[in-house]
Amino acid sequence: MRDNTRIFENYKVPRAVAAMAIPSMLGMLINIVYNLADTFFVGQTGDKNQVAAVSVSMPLFMLFIAVGNLFGVGGCAFVSRSLGEGRKDRVKTISSFCLYSSIVIGIILGIFYLFFRKQILFLVGASNETIDFAIDYLKWISYGSPFIVAAMTFGNLVRGEGAAKTSMIGMVLGQIVNIVLDPIFILKSGDKLFGITLPFGFNMGVSGAAIATVLGNVVSVLFFLIYFLRGKSILSITPGRYRMKQGIARGVVTVGMPASVNSLLMSFSNIIVNIVLAGYGDDAIAGMGVAMKANMLVVMLQLGLSQGVQPLIAYCYGAKNYKRMKSCLRFSIACNVVIGSVMTLFYIIFKQNVISMFIDNAQVVELGVKMLIAFMTPGPVIGIMFVLNFSFQGMGKGKQSMLLSLGRQGLVYIPLLFIMNKFIGLNGVIWCQATADYVCVVMSIVMWLFLNRSLKNEKKSKNY
Repeated sequence: MRDNTRIFENYKVPRAVAAMAIPSMLGMLINIVYNLADTFFVGQTGDKNQVAAVSVSMPLFMLFIAVGNLFGVGGCAFVSRSLGEGRKDRVKTISSFCLYSSIVIGIILGIFYLFFRKQILFLVGASNETIDFAIDYLKWISYGSPFIVAAMTFGNLVRGEGAAKTSMIGMVLGQIVNIVLDPIFILKSGDKLFGITLPFGFNMGVSGAAIATVLGNVVSVLFFLIYFLRGKSILSITPGRYRMKQGIARGVVTVGMPASVNSLLMSFSNIIVNIVLAGYGDDAIAGMGVAMKANMLVVMLQLGLSQGVQPLIAYCYGAKNYKRMKSCLRFSIACNVVIGSVMTLFYIIFKQNVISMFIDNAQVVELGVKMLIAFMTPGPVIGIMFVLNFSFQGMGKGKQSMLLSLGRQGLVYIPLLFIMNKFIGLNGVIWCQATADYVCVVMSIVMWLFLNRSLKNEKKSKNY
């Protein structure tokens, strides 16, 4: 059994942040390629309806991510805080509860999709031209639901005990399998890819993309099972450890719910924006899907750093080492601002090239470029909110994290979407997310200032 808590306790702040954040960021980089792969390889078919079908289906796929976040992120923060408090035995119960709860809920959601996928897809913006492709994609994703949620839950739990590298390897391994399988399953023999003629291919289109995604998650789950069975973790996946009482369920859900709600609201807001964009045609939906995929690079890198340092923040908070916690937080924010600024500049300069990589359709590219510019505008500062939000989760401050999650994808974004669409039209839809991001950055800073004041008052009262 390996104890990774020395990273939390003994490493200097920059080294501790790097040890936790770099594996998470590398994992996110591969995750970006993994998320871009479906759209990229489906785009190589030259069929914009298949590209639009993936975009329409993505909000429903995000519901599986929401389940994984509920138990994965919630469990990760709870495990780290428990280690900081010196309660190592409790982490075994936490991990068992998170894994099996996520699998059961994932299976229930998958069954629901299988029975009602056509009706659901029409509700979320599928057209007569895209519905058959979307149905095929969602069918295979539903079959793989237990593996999709289990892979995410495993990865987060392992990160919570400080084994950031192991978490990265497990997630990246599955994503690489997905990327390798994508062209094999999606394209057909004789198609050209990067100037090379493919010697074989199953020509399955969007169905192939979904199957590759499921198989990648299967590989990730197998890796984590081997890691646990070899006894290298202080966590446990023994069913006999499963408990909902003694504050276990509440401790996980309190922190996991904001992360889950964020994924749910991302799904819901994507559904709403697809419905709104349906009034502007399938080209607008395809353009938004491509721009959102491209924008993932800056968002995922900053999320990766923020997610990576969350266990560090949680451990320091549990140990009441507020000075170290604040130093980690400040250093992480500075890193995210630099990353966001550099990536925004890069995307603005090469915007045409980036969008053109995904699809060869002049109208879709033109719309995608406009959308990408809008998405990237808050890039230099959005990382501040990500760090603070994950820090709130790590400290068990579910209310603050929930408010930010509700704001960015719901309470702020959705009203703005309808207002800006009504008064500005398509440009209003395009600039809605950027406007909501700026508002939520300000909200996060204000919430941190209030929380920081309460920590100072707590320290003064103890000294007194």
